[in-house]
Amino acid sequence: MKNTLILFLIGFSTVLCAQHIPSNTVLEFNELVSVLKPETKAKLKEGNNITEKHLVAYFRESFTKRFFYDYRTVAQRLKFYNEKYKNSEEHKNRAQDHISKFKDSTQWILPFNYLSGDPVNAYALRHLARQHKMADIILTYFNEDRNAEYIKYFETQMRSLNTALKSGAYEKIEDGNGVYEVFRSGYRILNWLWIHNLILNEEEYSDKDQLTTIATLLQHGQHLYERNQEFQPGNHQTRGMSALAMLSILFRDFEGTDLWYNRAMQRLGEHLDKEIHDDGFQFERSVHYHMSDINNYYYVYQLAKINDISIDTAWKDKLEGLFTTLAKIAYPDKSAPVLQDDTEIPWAETNDISKIMTLGYLLFEDPEFGYFASDNVKERMYWFLNQKQLDLLQNIERKKPSYESLSLPSTNYYVMREGWNANDKMMIISAGLDKDKPDHQHGDMLGIQAMANGHAILPNYQVRYSLEDFELFKNSLVKNVALVDNELQGKQWTSNKGGSGFGKFGNLPTPTVINWTTNKGYDLFIGKHDGFKNVGVSYSRQVIFIKNDFWIVKDNFSSDEQHEYTQIWQGHYTTENGSNLLRATAPDASGHDILQLNATDSVTTSGSRGKNWSQVSKLNEKDFSFLTVIYPYKGYDNRIDEISEVPILNGWNISTSSSQGEKFTSIQKENTAYFFDASNITFKEVEINSSKNADFLIQYEENNFRITAIGTNQITFTISKPKSKKISKTLSPGETWEFYSLNH
Repeated sequence: MKNTLILFLIGFSTVLCAQHIPSNTVLEFNELVSVLKPETKAKLKEGNNITEKHLVAYFRESFTKRFFYDYRTVAQRLKFYNEKYKNSEEHKNRAQDHISKFKDSTQWILPFNYLSGDPVNAYALRHLARQHKMADIILTYFNEDRNAEYIKYFETQMRSLNTALKSGAYEKIEDGNGVYEVFRSGYRILNWLWIHNLILNEEEYSDKDQLTTIATLLQHGQHLYERNQEFQPGNHQTRGMSALAMLSILFRDFEGTDLWYNRAMQRLGEHLDKEIHDDGFQFERSVHYHMSDINNYYYVYQLAKINDISIDTAWKDKLEGLFTTLAKIAYPDKSAPVLQDDTEIPWAETNDISKIMTLGYLLFEDPEFGYFASDNVKERMYWFLNQKQLDLLQNIERKKPSYESLSLPSTNYYVMREGWNANDKMMIISAGLDKDKPDHQHGDMLGIQAMANGHAILPNYQVRYSLEDFELFKNSLVKNVALVDNELQGKQWTSNKGGSGFGKFGNLPTPTVINWTTNKGYDLFIGKHDGFKNVGVSYSRQVIFIKNDFWIVKDNFSSDEQHEYTQIWQGHYTTENGSNLLRATAPDASGHDILQLNATDSVTTSGSRGKNWSQVSKLNEKDFSFLTVIYPYKGYDNRIDEISEVPILNGWNISTSSSQGEKFTSIQKENTAYFFDASNITFKEVEINSSKNADFLIQYEENNFRITAIGTNQITFTISKPKSKKISKTLSPGETWEFYSLNH
């Protein structure tokens, strides 16, 4: 017993001597002083004491050098900000919305009510925890003649959280709505740092208030440090570790912050390594989360530069690559496709990347980033730029990108691009599934999106977690995909516990990319997925881009039983020739036709939220292939002639022929021909036989033949000409056989 007591006293003495920042309480002034590093204490001591006044003055001075900009320039910055963004009324509305809902000394645990008496739900609590409208309140303070009540509201609400922490009356992480959950805590830290720097020069923000904010931020930092000892995939930990790194740089005078920095940079390095693919795309495959990660890494990278802290070159390369990837997938109109959980503007058909690319230009001064840039960054990001970056906004250098058709092979996005002129065509194909965290993935496996003549002709739609029909807009009915018996790709839906609205599918198809080939004259994508194996159907999709003209989409189904097979096309369509010709026309009279070369049986139109889609079906078939032309045009005279029995597409002739009792389809122009489901054809006096019905491309130039297999299977081709020797070759999908005319 005596030995035990001695050990206890030794341990207790060690704790007393080794002062550290606690995670479960907010330090008072004297306690703050006790956790300063010795070298900082030495700087601040007047005689034997460190006064409150000197400590606050020290941190105000340090912020002029350590933060993104000097707080003493807020007045000038705010004037420029208001002139540039003209959003003071919006800030006021958002501020009043928050103030009208929550007391300054609000609760932090459910259940409780808004000031109106209505119950606060989990979704609202999470946004309260982020404090994302508190910055609106402080900006309104400046715009409303410095009404001190706004700063008091901020101070009181922060203290109410500290009180809740002390009593334990706050939502815990295990509840799913944790107020100190890593993402919400990190988001709150970012907002409070922004606010802290904004009001450092304000009389209402007293020395005691400033120390309370610093102490609160330190408690948050220690909480993040203790609870992120292991890597956790996803943007939640990234947001929190970004905030922890910021705190460790800005408040490096306190004991333990070196450990914070090391942990934050270790975790962020792991996220960069594991979650930014080699092709430069963020692993959740969403433009929204891709841009969010850019912000997370930017704050740390920029603060490190300001504070002369060296960061591994991998940071710079990865961060720069995130911007480059957005340029690679961008539409010709400088927007980006909607990919997976993009949530900025619900139902929008493109993503605005101009402001994030402006940030990329300010960081790296790359004119190709400047090509997409606007004259400003996002509103909140403005407050995290230095003066040099603001000056760069005045003269952005722009250079049109040189990217052509390309793939992101780790993320499995495939881009078919005509060029960068405003009316050029582009398509993106989604063929990937993240193996670790597909939470933000939609039911659009092998789905396509396209732009032509400045319009998203085959759109996808942005979503919002809190909307009741989020599940609908996340699944296959609102994608450009093919289905069996109305069997949607996304299965086993679960909404996020806590009622935030976010939800995910427990089961999504596993894709296989069979081939990706890009050439001067055409691009070819071939893929399959297992999404219909539960009903005994195998499925594959081929997409061919005939450069400068149109796309061919071939959806192949095979089963031992009869099924209904369906293609879904997003957009507002009319039927020009039953289900075999759909048409959509834009306000400028450009449009696109969807032409079925294999006869279909029916078409139905559905819609929601002002968005429409058409379902083209083939009924009661075991094996069937949709052979579909997506034909953009500009002007009435350039449409597909719905009256003509044999349509001609910008000089391309379409024909259906028979050989040995089998029907096949050809699309030909001059010395180029695409054949579908053919086994025996003659082209330029050369007879071509395949081991079974096949899809292939033949090109002829100056006695030189090229045969390319464009189907899903390996095929053996035999070439013959009268009085000549037969030759054979087996081609895999996408593979080309080149030979001279047999007379040579």
